[in-house]
Amino acid sequence: MSRTSKPYDIVERALGLSTADGCVVIADEHSSANLRWARNALTTNGVTRGRTLTVIATVDGAEGTASGVVSRSAVTVSDLESLVRAAEAAARASEPAEDARPLVTGVPESPGFRDAPAETSSAVFGEFAPALGESFARARAGRRELYGFASHETTSTYLGTSTGLRLRHDQPNGTLELNAKSPDGARSAWAGRATRDFTDVDPGELDAELARRLEWARRRIELPAGRYETLLPPTAVADLLIYQLWSSTARDAVEGRTVFSRPGGGTRVGETLSRLPMTLRSDPEEPGLQSAPFVIAHASGDDASVFDNGLPLSRTDWVREGRLEHLVTTRHSAALTGLPVAPGAGNLILDGGGGRSLEEMVAATERGLLLTCLWYIREVDPATLLLTGLTRDGVYLVEKGEVTGAVNNFRFNESPVDLLSRATEAGRTEKTLPREWGDWFTRAAMPALRVPDFNMSSISQGV
Repeated sequence: MSRTSKPYDIVERALGLSTADGCVVIADEHSSANLRWARNALTTNGVTRGRTLTVIATVDGAEGTASGVVSRSAVTVSDLESLVRAAEAAARASEPAEDARPLVTGVPESPGFRDAPAETSSAVFGEFAPALGESFARARAGRRELYGFASHETTSTYLGTSTGLRLRHDQPNGTLELNAKSPDGARSAWAGRATRDFTDVDPGELDAELARRLEWARRRIELPAGRYETLLPPTAVADLLIYQLWSSTARDAVEGRTVFSRPGGGTRVGETLSRLPMTLRSDPEEPGLQSAPFVIAHASGDDASVFDNGLPLSRTDWVREGRLEHLVTTRHSAALTGLPVAPGAGNLILDGGGGRSLEEMVAATERGLLLTCLWYIREVDPATLLLTGLTRDGVYLVEKGEVTGAVNNFRFNESPVDLLSRATEAGRTEKTLPREWGDWFTRAAMPALRVPDFNMSSISQGV
């Protein structure tokens, strides 16, 4: 690799070519490795690498500042000038940007900004792959079939601006999804894990968990739709609360369009959402869930602004001890709404004040349902944040502290905000992989929640 193709050189050259009033350059260096398997045998594996370069040009005018954003993949030095000129042309052809703010200044250069990007490789599976092979052997002996995939990605982001920022962040991200099925396909169970490096993932442990769930499913029980006491595992809680975070922009709330809008005007910041001492937070320094400590915005929207690129991030409590503390704001929307600046971050953690494991919560259940995960989640009503979706890969009946069989799947209709107010117990917080949103958001830690009247609105025929 020539020196001029190094990411920091690409950033510096692009900034040097800019003739705009302001310029932001983001170089994302991607690498990924993956394994896939079906019916207890590896099917494919691969390693990929790539680069995406985003140039954001800003142009001052009599009526305000306009921005132009252009992103391209596989960019080389010879492509730079055309990319920079395209961003400048887009800015000059645009109306003044509503979210325009002075570009961020005053942040020192990140350590390693001039170093080569971090990369992953198949070596990340060095311990995991043999353990997976042992799990295949146990599954064959137990007459079950394992399907799934493991993926590890590393993205090194280099961010430079005409105001002097030179920032870098390396983000490792790994996911494991494992399905176990009976040979006839009638019984299915799923488990997933998020990891930074696969050293904390044990496929044998997951296989044992799935084998137990397949045994539970040997007894089938048909239940009607209705409201049931329900134990939501951490993965399901993550899927619901990630959607809640995505729906918690301050501007939409002030304009009366969301569940966080106060009747008559304003927002619900300061209101109590849960009687349990729940704290929902994002923290770029959270151990095991570390994320970018500064804003990386490739485009502007209600939840992000390209003018905020490089803005430092710190812990933000969205809900503190059950009370709504913050809504997502950019510098622009904070000024519009009068709320503090609180950009979104790359992880989400819920501490519910409980210490029991999911197994211990099951043991304390007289009669209720235990879910595996949720999927196909869609919004029904933004005013209440009513969501609908389906259960998948195992809904189990709990009676007198024991799982007594598997029941049919359901469609549910629930609002995560309303669930927080009705939950009667939160378990121990643990790292989890959201099933529905795992392609976009993986760094989460959640407890299991006990909801006394979860709304299973209709029966689903899915497995």
